[in-house]
Amino acid sequence: MDGDTQTIEYSDQDAISLDEMSSEYKIKILVEENKILKRNLFEAQNEIKKYKIVPHIMAKVVDVVDSDKAIILLNTGKFYVNISEELVGKIKRDDEVFIEQKSLTVIGKRGKSKHFDVERYIIFEKPKVSWSEIGGLDEEKRDLKEVIELPLLRPDLFRKIGITPPKGVLLHGPPGCGKTLLAKAVAHQTNANFVEIVGSELVQKYIGEGTKFVKSIFQMAREKAPCIIFIDEIDSIASKRIELGTSGEREVQRTFMQMLAEIDGFKPLGDVKIIGATNRIDILDNAVIRPGRLDRLIKIDYPHKKERLHILKIHTKKMKLEDNVSLESLAVRTKKLSGAQIKTLLVEAGYFALREERFKLNNNDLNRALSKIKGHDKKKQLGFYA
Repeated sequence: MDGDTQTIEYSDQDAISLDEMSSEYKIKILVEENKILKRNLFEAQNEIKKYKIVPHIMAKVVDVVDSDKAIILLNTGKFYVNISEELVGKIKRDDEVFIEQKSLTVIGKRGKSKHFDVERYIIFEKPKVSWSEIGGLDEEKRDLKEVIELPLLRPDLFRKIGITPPKGVLLHGPPGCGKTLLAKAVAHQTNANFVEIVGSELVQKYIGEGTKFVKSIFQMAREKAPCIIFIDEIDSIASKRIELGTSGEREVQRTFMQMLAEIDGFKPLGDVKIIGATNRIDILDNAVIRPGRLDRLIKIDYPHKKERLHILKIHTKKMKLEDNVSLESLAVRTKKLSGAQIKTLLVEAGYFALREERFKLNNNDLNRALSKIKGHDKKKQLGFYA
């Protein structure tokens, strides 16, 4: 009995102890849940505040006046505004700042405006194209070496002989004949950085931005020197000037004038060179090709037979051909085709082989591909598109 009574009393005490522990555990859980709910509520309130805050405007500081006043530039013009007390003495010319929408007071600083976000528009790289990868164009390669490569690598030679090389060259001729490849190859040979941009991208949406954009590109090229600036389709920005018409046309001309000013600012024996490329030299403004600017004109025309054979050999180096395939015969039949079209021809021939589950190209593949390429060209001439 005593043993049983003691056992029962122990069990009751043990049960009470378990209940108490369970209550404490429940309280802890509730406390933790309460903390999580408070944190979630705080985060939700902060998120709601973000939607209620009025956004700030970005502007550029043109000048600082009396330390607490500034002249800022917006798309709608220049404004004379106040600088908030905590930023007095910290704002400088050319800084990008945050301004309040109603009073236009400067309330924050982002940093110095440097390159007008040019990295978003340009291709900035060190090309890997070598001279051996370009078929033919021996005379054109020699001219580029003399005008671009030699001044960058051996400026002392020009000082000794007492002549100044051109600041840049203009490559002109039909599309697909190797203008871009030549520009990349000379950059590779000189180990120079390569800035590639299309002329139409120099024209910006808002008035005045195009000139800033051009200035930023040339400024960055100086900082990244040795550097070659390649402006493709330069005729889109440097065409012959006409009577001033719309505001858009006037903006294009302002951008063009800024480009000319930047070219004039380079030294002939400096470590930045400019290469322009166009398919329409007939519509170019004479100002861009006058002596002292892009005055060396190099025509890149359709390849002749020997050059076409060289191009075919380069592009078929990794391809498998039937023994009876004659590249010399194909070189004769590809007259008036550009290097880019010859490459496309070989790609099309490869597709014809793949459709028949073959990995070697035969004459039939090449003939069909040639007919397709020439047929496509005829349709383009007639105004049709394949």
